Amino acid sequence: MTGFGRAEGIANDRNVTVEVRSLNGKQLDLFLKVPGAYKEHEVQLRQMAGDVIVRGKSEVCISGDRFLSNKRISFDTELVRAYYEELKAIRKSVAPEAHTDLLAHVLRMPDVVTTATETASEEEISNTLDLVRNALAGFDAFRKSEGQRLQEVLAAHVDRIGELLAESETLDPGRAERTREKLRSKLAELETKVDQDRFEQELVFYLEKMDVTEEKVRLRSHCTYFHETMAQEDPQGRKLGFIAQEMGREINTLGSKANDAVIQQVVVRMKDELEKIKEQVLNVL
Repeated sequence: MTGFGRAEGIANDRNVTVEVRSLNGKQLDLFLKVPGAYKEHEVQLRQMAGDVIVRGKSEVCISGDRFLSNKRISFDTELVRAYYEELKAIRKSVAPEAHTDLLAHVLRMPDVVTTATETASEEEISNTLDLVRNALAGFDAFRKSEGQRLQEVLAAHVDRIGELLAESETLDPGRAERTREKLRSKLAELETKVDQDRFEQELVFYLEKMDVTEEKVRLRSHCTYFHETMAQEDPQGRKLGFIAQEMGREINTLGSKANDAVIQQVVVRMKDELEKIKEQVLNVL
């Protein structure tokens, strides 16, 4: 989602620079910084940028030389003269001995000064829009390059979760025996005699509640779906975030139902990988 693009060129004898930058954000928050000569084309510029940037806290800045000369300041000479004569007459009738800079007061009166902004020609606008397109193309190329690197990082974390899942499956066959020994040890501490058949029945029921086969199947399916979603061309950042949430649910359930210290250690490592995935997914468009 983060990116940067820049383009420079000539537009109507002006050296124009266009810069596009973006940071992470859930929605498109676009700030345009353009000279007054281009203000009437702000809607078009915003549409062009929004189509490429899509999401994020973004900025498009157009700058260059000779833009300050676009503003033309003019004085209404007749109005200045009328104000001056009026103030001079008031001073003569009210305080003839007063020494006041009447002209300074006149120049602060309403409508004395007018400012006109020069508009850009069609050729200049066309050239500037081309520069904006070039900057956006550079921005998009930068973002795709970062996206490729990020895809490799995310894929490695997802694969690592798959490896840890396979590791937990190798530990699962010994879980029943570890649970049986744990219960026998507790009974021995209580020095209580129990019916062996009833003990085995209760143990089977207990182990059925601890069965995590469905959770492992779903987690493996989510990992596969994560890879498939990353391979798609369209922006998939939000979907990847949702898939990561589902992976988290299965990992949490796996840890709680397993009720086994050895497997829970593996689950903790899965959670560590998942947190890295969630952090990086925020950078995905």
